[in-house]
Amino acid sequence: MEKEKKKQLGKFLKSKRDKLSPTDFGITIGKRRKTSGLRREELAQLAGVGLTWYTWLEQGRDIQVSTQVLESISRVLNLNNEERKHIYLLANHQIPLEMKVNVEDSLHPVVKNFIDHLEDCPVYVTNEKWDIISWNSIACKVFGDFTKMSEKERNAVWRCFCSVEYKSLLVNWEDHAKRLLAQFRGTTNRFIGEQWFGNLVNDLKNNSSEFSQWWGDQEISGTPIGEKEIRHPYVGTLFMEHMTLQVYDSPDLKLTVYRPLEKGDTIKKVKKLLNK
Repeated sequence: MEKEKKKQLGKFLKSKRDKLSPTDFGITIGKRRKTSGLRREELAQLAGVGLTWYTWLEQGRDIQVSTQVLESISRVLNLNNEERKHIYLLANHQIPLEMKVNVEDSLHPVVKNFIDHLEDCPVYVTNEKWDIISWNSIACKVFGDFTKMSEKERNAVWRCFCSVEYKSLLVNWEDHAKRLLAQFRGTTNRFIGEQWFGNLVNDLKNNSSEFSQWWGDQEISGTPIGEKEIRHPYVGTLFMEHMTLQVYDSPDLKLTVYRPLEKGDTIKKVKKLLNK
């Protein structure tokens, strides 16, 4: 398997090299030049690696490749993020954190349109810090008006543990909060040592006795699919199924979608909220 990966890595690099134009790198194309793309020696020089070593790499030989070399070759080949991930995996390297983390809070218009189209299904989007960065109209009417909240109040973990209004919404708040805390720990352990993470955890400890008590439990959890019972102050009890979807192009952005159930006249109550 390892041998086949190295062969595929070599084939991929050669394919990308063949598609580059020498003129983009200030290389004059002579009349006798037979290579349409970059030559191996030209790419090796531009990437700052030895020609023999790079030749072996394209040939799929059993050699070790450093992260620095992969990045240098990626730069010359002008690889996009997905292509960079591809060569890292073929070279048996860990994908760099900056390729895993998308810190952009802007949503693609198609995603935003999708959210708005689900008029009767509350949807909100969280980023890698668990900040709620987008939502549709019905989400505001069910969970609270996000447009009137501060940035701190729109953090899903902060809101769960420190908002009296949010606590009163959920019938089984304690179970929900413990699951959310376990999910938060599982998705943010890569940020341990970063200032924003330390500040958020310390603020939560100082403002929520439950968070302070449960944080030490070291529980880890994925994102479950399930059902929630919500005590709405205007229309009464709502029953909703929920699931979380990941945005492929921005894997740190997650859509949490709630679907109203027939139970307890929830669909009728949601329609009443929509018209409110």
